[in-house]
Amino acid sequence: MAVWDELTGQTEAIAIFEAAVAAASVGGSDDSSMTHSWLITGPPGSGRSNLAYAFATALLGPEGDAATARQVAARTHPDLGVLATAKVIITMDEVKAAVASSQFSPSVGRYRVMVIEDADRMVERTSNVLLKALEEPPPRTVWILCAPSEADLIPTIRSRVRTVRLRVPDIAEVAALLERRDGVDAATATRAAREAQSHIGMAHRLATNAEARDRRARTLEIALGIHSVSHAVVGAAALIELAKADAEAITEQRDSEERDGALRSLGIEPGGTIPPALRAQLKALDEDQKRRATRSLRDGIDRIMVDLLSLYRDILLIQLGAPSEPINLGILDQLQAAARSASPPETLATMDAIAGARRRIDSNVPPALAIEAMLVTASRKAPRP
Repeated sequence: MAVWDELTGQTEAIAIFEAAVAAASVGGSDDSSMTHSWLITGPPGSGRSNLAYAFATALLGPEGDAATARQVAARTHPDLGVLATAKVIITMDEVKAAVASSQFSPSVGRYRVMVIEDADRMVERTSNVLLKALEEPPPRTVWILCAPSEADLIPTIRSRVRTVRLRVPDIAEVAALLERRDGVDAATATRAAREAQSHIGMAHRLATNAEARDRRARTLEIALGIHSVSHAVVGAAALIELAKADAEAITEQRDSEERDGALRSLGIEPGGTIPPALRAQLKALDEDQKRRATRSLRDGIDRIMVDLLSLYRDILLIQLGAPSEPINLGILDQLQAAARSASPPETLATMDAIAGARRRIDSNVPPALAIEAMLVTASRKAPRP
């Protein structure tokens, strides 16, 4: 299986990386094909990190080398360095460690490949640490950065990388990937791809996880049931609880596996007593997991906002008589009822309120307050029983 087979909708980007790999394999130095610093940009769910690791696999081993593919997938290849934070920001210590690691010569292959999955999560001071490594990389080190857009990185870093922009794959492409990779039926794959708005990771969750589908359906149900200010307050609390449940579902298993792995590495049996001298190490792990839980909750709240935007987008298109197929086709009757209960300007006001709530939450306004204010706006147009 080719390393690019798990990607979808990115033919142009894949062609660029295939040309780079071909140049690298013959020792080519043509800057238009192969360079030592790359930036992959694209909207959430477009497959930035998947493409980064496919490129890394192609650089680290010969085409079709299953062992290299397995090691990269497990992030255990000796010539692969990965910086992927589960926290809100990438710390300076994490970047310094990655830069130090990038200085090592490759041990088994032609290159040492360094991947930063969330390069947009670096503050300027931290970015400047990385900048020095990009200015003078070792001859056999390749950096691959991933971010939503070039604007998310400081100008000096943008000037030292070659940018490859990804597009949003269409629903049919994402559905075909889900069918091929995850073995789901065509109807489930298409609905998941449509409701995820072609976000590959979210489409996978919706296609394979019934609880994720239920939480999304409940989100739309709550929004459609807002009829008053009191309903808005209750609805905001319910949406926050849904976001917490979603975040816990994502992090719970990973946290448990991390803790069990840490205990094994310290020679402690599950359920065994932790010696006082080792408690500090586990405390640091607990703190990291708490920070990751905070980020996961924020991500869960933002997923709810995206789903609500899709709801009111559908309502607006129905009000305007647009021929576009609704994202939430499964609740078409409810969409039509909501469309009849309000005017297009009112629906636009609700969509503006959702966008405003997202900005306020990013500015550290308590999510419950921001969502309450948003739902108060929505209550002015909700269909009444």
